[in-house]
Amino acid sequence: MTSFSDLLAQLDAAPDGSGLEVSEDWTQGRTLFGGLTAAFCVARGEHIAAEGHDGALPPLRSGQFAFVGPASGPLRLSGEVLRRGKSTVFVQVDLVGEAGLATRALLTFGAARQSSMDDEDLPAPSAPGPEDSPLLHGSSGGPSFVRHFDIRSADGIPLRPTDPDAPRPALRPDLLLWARHRDGAAGFGPAALMALADIPPPAAMRLMTRPGPISTMTWMVDLMAPPPLAEDAGWRLLRSTAQITRSGYSSQSMSLWDHAGRPLVIGRQNVAVFS
Repeated sequence: MTSFSDLLAQLDAAPDGSGLEVSEDWTQGRTLFGGLTAAFCVARGEHIAAEGHDGALPPLRSGQFAFVGPASGPLRLSGEVLRRGKSTVFVQVDLVGEAGLATRALLTFGAARQSSMDDEDLPAPSAPGPEDSPLLHGSSGGPSFVRHFDIRSADGIPLRPTDPDAPRPALRPDLLLWARHRDGAAGFGPAALMALADIPPPAAMRLMTRPGPISTMTWMVDLMAPPPLAEDAGWRLLRSTAQITRSGYSSQSMSLWDHAGRPLVIGRQNVAVFS
């Protein structure tokens, strides 16, 4: 197994991602875990945006990721600054694998502005603490990448029934879970946050009576840029809710809070559901 911090360290030696090696324990089916590909794009985007930038790079405010194809085989990252304004920087990053373009990311960095508006209405849902929450995957194991995270079900409900033929209560497609990096050196930066934010499986899985393939197509996220996070145990509360699932596609919302209940990430995903 290769730790998250060791993977990101490869970009320090080769910022363009050439020669990037990712072990199979980070896979999700026939491709890399989507949160890892997003993390690679963010790390590369920060490097590109910082080139020629006077002073500190403004925080990452938003990211849009299109998972065009499988990220497998030799990988390479490329990117460019699309626009550099007075307070914002727009950067495009492409992750290319052996089958061609795998992920295209559009990242927006923005400096804070003085404003008379300061409003927030995204309270964290009530949930037992991570220590009182059961493992999400239990003995089922889950995809390979989950071994790099501690993941616990904050609503106490298994991801899917162990016996698909047994009667089960009707469940809304809603997931609530705690997650954190097992790699103590992963840090709390945007790249590490992207990896955590993509951990929840599509909430539409709770509608399945039998397991079936799923694949995220697009992911849009906004980062709330809170005050510097205190050194804590790294637990983050994540919620994923599928509002509409039909015709083989599911549109879902997602949110992520820190242990103190401050919102860190909000977003949407469009997921292909093969069931």
